[in-house]
This record gives sequence, C-alpha cells and structure tokens, in this order.
Amino acid sequence: MDTIGTVSQSELVRRRRQLRRSRRQKVFQAGWQLLAVSSLAGFLLWTTTSPALVIETPEQVEIDGNEFLSDRAIRSLLPLSYPKSMLQVRPQELARELESQGPIAKATVSRQLFPLGLKVTVDERYPVAIASEGNAIGPGMPRETPPGPSPNPNPAVESPGVPSVGLLDERGMWMPLENYTALDPTAQLPQLRVVGPLEQYRSEWKSVYQSLRRSPIKIYEISWQDPANLTLKTELGVVHCGPYGPRFGEQVTRLGQMGDLPNQIDLAQIAYIDLTNPDRPSLQRLAVTTPQTAPETVPTPEIP
Repeated sequence: MDTIGTVSQSELVRRRRQLRRSRRQKVFQAGWQLLAVSSLAGFLLWTTTSPALVIETPEQVEIDGNEFLSDRAIRSLLPLSYPKSMLQVRPQELARELESQGPIAKATVSRQLFPLGLKVTVDERYPVAIASEGNAIGPGMPRETPPGPSPNPNPAVESPGVPSVGLLDERGMWMPLENYTALDPTAQLPQLRVVGPLEQYRSEWKSVYQSLRRSPIKIYEISWQDPANLTLKTELGVVHCGPYGPRFGEQVTRLGQMGDLPNQIDLAQIAYIDLTNPDRPSLQRLAVTTPQTAPETVPTPEIP
C-alpha cells in the first residue's frame, strides 16, 4: 500500500507540472496573438489616417471597363472632393452613386494601397441609336435628312418645338443625350437613328436592333411614325416594311441579299424598295416627270 501511495503522489506532481507548463504556453500564445492583431489594426489605422496616404488628385482613381465614356468623364461622376483620406472613402456608396447615373449600368469601387488610390470598374450602358419623337434630330439638322450618317450628329441642345432627343442602348433603355454630351463632348455618338414614339417600339427594340446590326446593308434610320408602314433609310434607299410584325427579321435578311442591286439599276430611279412581303420583294420606280405632270411611282418587275 505504501508503494502504491508513493507512485500515485509522484504521478500527481508530474501532471501538475504539465498543467502549469501548458497554461504558460497558452498565455504566451494568447499574448502573441493579441500583439499581432493589435499591430495589424494599428497598421491599418495608420495607413488610412496617415497624411501621407491621402488621395490627392482625381488621377489616383483608376477607371476600368469603360469603352464609350472617357476616364475623366467617369471620374466627374464620383462625389469626391480632393484631398480625401482613405478612411473617409465609402466604396459601396460611391458605386451606388455611379449606378444612379444614366450612362453607368453597374459599378464596383475598391480601395488599393499600392499604388495608393481607388479602382473603379464600370459596365456602361452603351448607346446604339439616337432616338427622337419626330424627324428632327437636333438644331442645324434638316427635318428630312437624306439617307446616310450625319457628319456631326451631336444635338446637345434642343430648340423650341423640336422633340426631345435621347440615346438608346440595345435593351431599349432611354438616356438623355445631354448626359453624354455634357460629360464627354468628344464622345462619338451612334449613327443609327430611331424616329417615333418610344412606347410604340420599346418592348420590341432588343430583337429589332439585333436584326438591324446583322444586316450587311447599312441602315441609317428606322421610322415608327406611321404604324401602318415601318420604313428604313438605308444605303440602297428607302425601304417600306408595312406594319411591324414577326417577319421583320426576314425582311431585314432579304434586304441584306440585295447588295448587288446598284449594279443592276440606278438607285436614283428608285422611289422605294417594297419588302412588305419578304417572299416577293419589289421596287417602286420614280416615273419620268414633265412640267405638266407630277411625279408618280410605278411598280417594277419583282426581284427574284
């Protein structure tokens, strides 16, 4: 019994030593962890509040993802005053502010220390057409413009009596023209024009634009002013499509197959191309006129 008692006492002492050693190690580890966390927090606080780490100029804001608007134009949309401490920058708020602007569909903003500044990545609403309610696109442009791109389609200011002018993206999102021209006067505006009430074609615009962009024949204008006759102004002349319907894509495809038409007939003699029935397209030729007779159109043989 004495031997057993002596062995048990020794084991107890050994275990107590191990526990004390384990406690010291845990205290030591906890101390180092606390020191490391405190050092990291102090470093981050110093880097965001140090006078040496302040955004001094707009050029320290890096812009990525933009194709239409310039870097300078997008920087002008940020509600930032300079110099600006990194601690005062709220990336999510800046992103929401950008997304509230018409030209920007989505934005992300992040801080970066090396190099010091902000990185802004944007997804633009890329304009594909100039849209207006009437024929006039802007001051200095005639109400009836001939087929072809305008040499300087930049109607930044509206005249009295001229319908409002805006830009459309490929999904039918309408944006005020001045939102772009005021931000970047050098931005190249789209050549395609759309005329007519927006409500009349907004729901169809996405599929309509996809058909137009695939056409090998240049299309300069699409007019919805007459619901009974959708018209196109193209490099081949005016095209009548009749009421807009599910066969519009076929009509544009048929137009694209007429690229050789200028080699077969003088386009100046054509009043318009009739694609009301894309299976049986035809030409309407201008009649020969005299001082006593008014111009009239006569049908020509069907295009094979």
